[in-house]
Amino acid sequence: MAINLRVTQQSIATRVMTGLQGNLGRIGDLQQQLSSGKILSRPSDSPTGTVSAMQLRGEMRATQQHARNAEDGLGWLNTIDSTLTSVSTQVNRVRDLTLQANSAGASSAPEAREALAVEVENIREALIALANTRYLDRPVFGGTTAGGAAYDANGAYVGDAGRVYRTVGDGTKVRVDANGPEAFGTGPQQLFNVLTSIATNMRENAGSLGGDLDNLDGVISSIRTQLADVGARANRVTNMRQTAEDRLLTLKTQLSDVEDIDLPETIMQLKLQEVAYQAALAATAKVVQPSLMDFLR
Repeated sequence: MAINLRVTQQSIATRVMTGLQGNLGRIGDLQQQLSSGKILSRPSDSPTGTVSAMQLRGEMRATQQHARNAEDGLGWLNTIDSTLTSVSTQVNRVRDLTLQANSAGASSAPEAREALAVEVENIREALIALANTRYLDRPVFGGTTAGGAAYDANGAYVGDAGRVYRTVGDGTKVRVDANGPEAFGTGPQQLFNVLTSIATNMRENAGSLGGDLDNLDGVISSIRTQLADVGARANRVTNMRQTAEDRLLTLKTQLSDVEDIDLPETIMQLKLQEVAYQAALAATAKVVQPSLMDFLR
């Protein structure tokens, strides 16, 4: 037996208003997306998309930090490279002076030997200043020392044996400092001690300059080794920085795919919803058109 349901104007109006409100809600959502440019404005819009966006943003922050670390590391390494290059130039000048004094021997005039010794001493003071070169107020040859210098005025090392590292990738750390003793030697073969000995022997014992030359060549070799090592580390950090920047671009693209709207498609959807809303309004006007006044006429 069929059951006949009674349909009233009130029930029709209720269903129509519910449909219109739903249509308006969809138009409002599309307008919100167009105004913000984002598909996701709250987690309920897409729980899975929200999780993906959060993961991508977390990876972006880590990658940005790696890029900043690499930039800071390059600042250290470039400072060391330019300093060691200057040191190498001045040490080579000392070697030329030492060869000149050794060739002349004790037969040269005392005034000439004194002039050579004074120049070597001036170069020594300049080299101590270079050995105390700082980056962001930290001595690049002083290890992890909290002091402001790696060497004192007499050329004695006052830093420590600590090493400075920067994390430039997931599980990738690169050393960005250069320890003073590794670059300038230790004991009698330390650069500043060798220069003191050279200046003294120029004045008093030119025959001992041959041994000083051997020690000086050892220091020059250490400086060249350090320069090669610093250059290799700088290349590695540069590559890691480029890798981080490339990865950041990829992550931004992926995040845009998750969060950002497709502008042409969203505009088209909005226009379709507006047309549908206008059609619904027109249909509603015809459905609920009769009123009590129509029957009283």
